[in-house]
Amino acid sequence: MTETTDAATRRRTLPTDAERLDALVRMKRLATSLLLVAAVVFAFAFALQDSVPWLGYVRAAAEGAMVGALADWFAVTAIFRHPMGLRIPHTAIIPNRKDEIGAALGAFVQDEFLRDDVVRDKLQRMGLARRAGEWLRAPANAERVVTEASVAGRGVLTLLSDDDVAEVLEQLARRHLLEPEWGPAIGRVGARLVEADQQRAAVDAVFERAEAWLAEHPEAFGNMVSERLPRWMPGFVGRVVDDRAHREIVAFVAGVREDPRHPLRLAIDEWLAELAHDLQHDPAVIARVEQLKHDLADSPRLREFAGEAWSSIKETVTAALDDPDSDLRRRARRALAELGTRLATDAALAAKVDAWVTDAATYVVGRSRHEIAGLITETVERWDPTETTEKLELQVGRDLQVIRINGTVVGALAGLTIHAIATTVQSLA
Repeated sequence: MTETTDAATRRRTLPTDAERLDALVRMKRLATSLLLVAAVVFAFAFALQDSVPWLGYVRAAAEGAMVGALADWFAVTAIFRHPMGLRIPHTAIIPNRKDEIGAALGAFVQDEFLRDDVVRDKLQRMGLARRAGEWLRAPANAERVVTEASVAGRGVLTLLSDDDVAEVLEQLARRHLLEPEWGPAIGRVGARLVEADQQRAAVDAVFERAEAWLAEHPEAFGNMVSERLPRWMPGFVGRVVDDRAHREIVAFVAGVREDPRHPLRLAIDEWLAELAHDLQHDPAVIARVEQLKHDLADSPRLREFAGEAWSSIKETVTAALDDPDSDLRRRARRALAELGTRLATDAALAAKVDAWVTDAATYVVGRSRHEIAGLITETVERWDPTETTEKLELQVGRDLQVIRINGTVVGALAGLTIHAIATTVQSLA
C-alpha cells in the first residue's frame, strides 16, 4: 500500500510542461552566464598576469572553465540539434536517429519491463484483490461502480436494435428449442418424475383444487342427474338425487386426495408412465408431438412472442437501471460490498483471485508484448523530428544543462590543477 501511495504522490507532484520549460530556460541561462563569466575572468587575468603573477592561476582556471563549458555545450547541443547550425557528423542525434531510438525503446520495454517474471513479480507484490476489496467495501465506491455500470448498460440497450434482438431470440428459440425432438426429451423427463413419484404433488394439487371448487359451487352441478330421470318422478326426488350425487362426487374426490393408493391415483400414475414411454419409443406419438411443434414454429406468434419478450425485458431492465433505489441496483451494491469485504478479509480468496489475475495478465502481456513494443516504435516513427526533439529536451534538458555547469566547474578545477603542477615542475627544474 505504501509503495502505491508513494507512486501516486510522485505522479501528482510531476511538473507540467510549462514548469519544465521554465526550469530549462533558467538552467540554460545559468550555464551560459557561467561561460561568459569565465571568458571575462580569462580576458582580465590574461591581460594582467605578467604584472600580477598569481593571476596566472586565475587565467588557467578560467581557461579550463571555458574549455569544459564549451565542450559540454557542444556535447549537449549535439544530442538535439546541429551546434550553431553546422552539419557536423554525429550531431543532431535524436532527430536523425529518431526511428532507431523508437525501435530500441520498444525493444527495451519488451525485454526489460514486459518479461513474464517482471510482470508476475509486480502483480504478486501489489495485492490487487485486497486493494480492490478495500475499495469496493466502501458504500460510496460500490455505488459509483453500480452507477457507471448502469450508464453503460443503458447505453448498450439504446444501441441495440429491437428488431435485431427479436430476430436473434427467435433464431435461438428455433435452434435450441424447436430443432431437437420434443417427444423423447419430454418422455425421459416424465419417466424420471414418475419413477421418483414427483407427479404426486401435481395430482394432489389438481384434486385439492377440484374438491374446493365443487364445495364452493354446488349449483354448478345443477340438474345433471335429475334431468335424466323419468318425467313421472316427483320433483323433490330429482333434487334429492342431485344433492346426493353432488355429495358423492365431493366425497369421491376427497377420497382420492386423501388416499395415496387410491385406484384412480394408481391409474393416473400408470397412464403417465405409459405416456412417458410412448413419447420416447412410439413413432406415432413422437410424430404427433413433432407436428404440434412444427405448427408452433410456423406460427407468426413465435416472432411476436420474441418481440414482446424482448420489449418487456428491455423496459424492465431500463427502469431498474434508471432507478437508484431499484431492487436490481440495491442488490448489485450489496453484492459488490459483500465481495469487497470478502476480498479484504479472506486471505485465501484474495490469494486465489490474485493468482487468477496474475496468470491472466501474464498470459495477455506475454501474447501482446510484441504488439506493445511495436506500438511504441510506430508511435515514435510518426512523431515529427522537431517535435520529438522538443519533447525529449523538455524532459531531460534541465539535467543536461546541469552537466554544462558541472563541466564549467570541473574544467576550472582541472585547468587550475594542471597549471599548478606545471608551474611547480618548472620551478623545481
